[in-house]
This record gives sequence, C-alpha cells and structure tokens, in this order.
Amino acid sequence: MRYSSLENQSESLYSKFLRLNISYILLIILLAIIGTLTLYSAANGSWEPWAVRHISRFVLALGLMLGLALIDARKYYKYAYAFYFITLVMLVLVEVSGHIGMGAQRWINLGFFKLQPSELMKIGMVLFMARYFSSMTIQGIRSIRGIIIPVVMALLPVGLIFLEPDLGTAIMLLLTAAIMLFTVGVQWWKFVLVGILAVVALPIGWNFLHEYQQNRVLTFLDPERDPLGAGYHIIQSKIAFGSGGLFGKGFLHGTQTHLNFLPEKHTDFIFTMFSEEFGMIGGLFLLFINLLVLLMGYFFAFRTRNYFAKLVIIGLNTNYFLYIFINIAMVMGLLPVVGVPLPLISYGGTVMFSIMASFGIILCMAVSNINADNFNED
Repeated sequence: MRYSSLENQSESLYSKFLRLNISYILLIILLAIIGTLTLYSAANGSWEPWAVRHISRFVLALGLMLGLALIDARKYYKYAYAFYFITLVMLVLVEVSGHIGMGAQRWINLGFFKLQPSELMKIGMVLFMARYFSSMTIQGIRSIRGIIIPVVMALLPVGLIFLEPDLGTAIMLLLTAAIMLFTVGVQWWKFVLVGILAVVALPIGWNFLHEYQQNRVLTFLDPERDPLGAGYHIIQSKIAFGSGGLFGKGFLHGTQTHLNFLPEKHTDFIFTMFSEEFGMIGGLFLLFINLLVLLMGYFFAFRTRNYFAKLVIIGLNTNYFLYIFINIAMVMGLLPVVGVPLPLISYGGTVMFSIMASFGIILCMAVSNINADNFNED
C-alpha cells in the first residue's frame, strides 16, 4: 500500500515561508506584470477598465497563493474528498439556479463576486484522484474495478460543465483526468479502447453540441466558410499574428488591435495582441517564461517522495499546461475556438484566483517535509 506522512509538525510558518521557491514566485509575478501591461495596451494606453483590476486581483490572489502554500499539507489530503463533493454540489446549483452571462449558465452570483465552480473543480478533481490513488496498490490501479470510481468522479463534473455549456473547461477536465490515470499506471490499451469508442461515438456526440459549438468546429476546418461571422475571430487573429512579424509593431502600436479588428483582445485572444506588438520574439519569450514555470512544477513533483503530493503537483501543473496549450493553439487556428483564457495574461477573476490557488498548493506540496512511508492525519 502507498501511504504518505509529514514530519516536523511543529514547523513554524516563517521557516516554511523561507523555503518557498522564490524563482517560481518571481516568474508568476513577471507573468502578471506582462498581463497588466498588455491589458493597458488593449485599452489604448489606459489603466481602465482592465489593467488596474487585473493587477488588483493579482495582489489579492498572490496573498491567497502564499496562504495556501503555508497550510499544513496534511489538510489537503484530509479534506480532498470533502472539497470535491462540495464543488460538485456547486456545479449542480449552477444548473439549477446559476447566473447567466454571455449565453451560458456558469456562475454562482455571490453579490460581490461571481464564482465559477468549474474552475474550482479543476483543483477538486485533482485532489480527489490524488488521494484515491495514493492509497492503492499498482494491482488495484490496473484492475477495471480499481478505476471505476475515479472515472465516474471525473465524468460527473465533465457532464455538468458540458451542460452549462462550457466545452473548453469540460475538455480540460477530461484531459487532466486522463493524464493522471496514465501517470498512476493505467495500461495504455485502456486509453486506446476509450479512444476508439470516442471516435465511433462522434456522430452521436455531434448532435449534442450546441449550434454555435458546431459552427466553431466547422469554422476550424474551413475559416473562410463564414469570414464575417463565425470565422471572423480566427481570420483576424491570423492577420494580427502575421502583421507582427519577427519583432512586432511596438508597444501600443498594434494596428489590428487598436483599430478594433481583433475581437476579445483582452481575454481569449490576448496572446494574438501581444504577438502583434512584440512579434514572434516576444511571443516566444512569453512561452519561455511559461515553460520555466511548467518545468519547475514537474521538477517539484519529481523531487518529492510523497505519492499524494506528487500526483497533486502533476495534476495541477498539467491543468496549467492545458490552459497555455489550448489557448495558444486556439488563437493560431490549430484548434477550434473553445473560450480558454491565457492564465495571468487574459482578463478574468475566477481563472486568476483558481490558477493562483493551484500555484499555492503546488508550492505547499513542494516545500513540506514529506515522508513516503505513512500519512499521519492527526
């Protein structure tokens, strides 16, 4: 059996704070600064309405990240199941009486803040699966019975999120679950079997997509089919990318952006705007910073001796990777437009806080004094 344990229970918060990886934190801060300046440019050289709110949210989210990083790591193990089921209940509440915005019912209106439970589920599902698999033998994991529970627990929120509708988040959640299943040792042939079944079911699944989702797929296959309608976003995005060239047009000088040809320049298509102003070199620089964050996360997972902590870091880090990969592939026309923002760069509150919460949990797992033999919850 795989169990986990934390030593030095009386370790002070100050000593734990000193062991937080400063390089990791500085890279995150750098990304937020780049995002703020890009949003300043998106508003034609104005801090309002996006840049000032973005940096204000980041400061609050940074406090949240550091707070979560200093929590006793055993608490995440102890309350993993509870957090998952509470978030699942919130997803059900969204379906019953959620706030509707932009044609979708994805939020719970708290008055001062609109909470998007699907973002919390990205953390909740990772914690659930990490705890479940941390106490199983490899024989149990490789059995059909051993993976039924985590598969069902993954498909439930995926289905609820798909109904909101939020295809992008549903796909991200499904991919994160699949990668965690592969990480714990589920045989490759089971993934192949599921893949074949998915391909066979595609004609049926197509009928369950909303009309706008079908149009997005068809537009991905042929953007010119509706250049002034469904294909407008991606066509303008490609024009902006191309016009940026190698070194870009300069800060505040992106013509596609500032002449308002590029839609959603402050959210989903912000990487396109950044690349138009700073060119391919700037785009690669931004990708390089994200790559460093990802590599450091996977290094934390490789270094820890605790199986629960390892799975949590891999799951949350993979979720962050999917954000970056899907957003950039989407705005370059390599994937259909599914409404996935670029973390810390795009404007948006819930994603900012969920991503920073993920970073905090990753840091917590990375700096805790963990022993691989057992896990003392008391």
